[in-house]
This record gives sequence, C-alpha cells and structure tokens, in this order.
Amino acid sequence: MGFKRWCRGVVSRLGVIRELFGFLWENKLWWMVPIIVVFVLLGVLIWLAQSAAVVPFVYTLF
Repeated sequence: MGFKRWCRGVVSRLGVIRELFGFLWENKLWWMVPIIVVFVLLGVLIWLAQSAAVVPFVYTLF
C-alpha cells in the first residue's frame, strides 16, 4: 500500500506542476519558465552535492 500512496503523491505533484506551467503560459508569463527550470536544476544540484561521493564531480562543474 505504501508504494501506491507514493505513486499517487507523485502523480498529484506532476498535476500541480502541469497546472503551474499552463497558468504561466496562458497568462503570457512564459518568460518565467526558464527561470523556474534553472532554479529546479540548481536545487537538484544542491541536493546531489550533499552526498560525499558526488562532491568532487560537482566542484569540477564550477
């Protein structure tokens, strides 16, 4: 049952993300999409940098 609950949570989050991008596009705020994508990628990079095995590879990017 835990896996089903997790899958439902992921699907609901994807629905929210889809609605957010749809809202931005309909209200002609499409120029904000790259900014949001960059913030998400930086967040993932920071999250990955917390692992000691990945730190040397992250430092080579900068």
